[in-house]
Amino acid sequence: MTAPGSAPLAAQPTATASGSDRVLMVLATIARHGRPVAARELVELTGLPQSTLYRQVAMLKRWGFVLEAAGTYAPGPISLQLALGFDHASHLVQEARIGMAKLVAESGESVGLVVAVKDQAVCLEMVESQQSLRCSFEKGRGVPLLAGASAKSLLAFMPPAASRAILADLLAVDPDHQAQLQSDLAEIRVAGYALSEGEVDPGVWGVSAPVFRMPGHALGSITLMAPATRVRGKEQRLIDMTLAAARSISARLQDI
Repeated sequence: MTAPGSAPLAAQPTATASGSDRVLMVLATIARHGRPVAARELVELTGLPQSTLYRQVAMLKRWGFVLEAAGTYAPGPISLQLALGFDHASHLVQEARIGMAKLVAESGESVGLVVAVKDQAVCLEMVESQQSLRCSFEKGRGVPLLAGASAKSLLAFMPPAASRAILADLLAVDPDHQAQLQSDLAEIRVAGYALSEGEVDPGVWGVSAPVFRMPGHALGSITLMAPATRVRGKEQRLIDMTLAAARSISARLQDI
């Protein structure tokens, strides 16, 4: 049971965006799309004129950040090198792996490490359960910071001004939904964790807890995910395990 990512939201270019902003926006859109993307889709997702888009893509292709095949674009070999370099250099990923693996062994369920990147919850690392029926989140994929335990945990434990700005952008035409989410986030901050069931994918239960480098500064969250039918009667035990793992990872980060 793999938890698929939602379709990425369209980028919002501005008239004053520099050339470097535009090329990075195109690269980010391709990177988080999750599959090869056609030029027509890129025009819709970025809002750039077609001629401008082709100039940015041509530059990315020259440098090896993007590959073209059959009229579609996907991350190229330089993007892969960046990803590998990130895996080796990221203190957050390195310090989280031990605690995540221990949590998987204790719970028998899959655990992901997620961070907020602009308006997306992005999976940096995944340690999967060995059970035949398991939940998973594809490493490197992102979903909008709106629904699910991971997204709500990230929003709840980032600076309040930042979470308000993200919700205002994502829910510009729905102030009632913004107000409800802000109320939910306040409750999550008091509890210390976020729960969800079926909010992103039907039949998936999740609990997410923040990890801190310093008090009040969450770097990301770890999320335990499981088929909802398998957690009945074990919810509190899984919550306690996840909170303990998050505290252990935070202690390791603070010792760096």
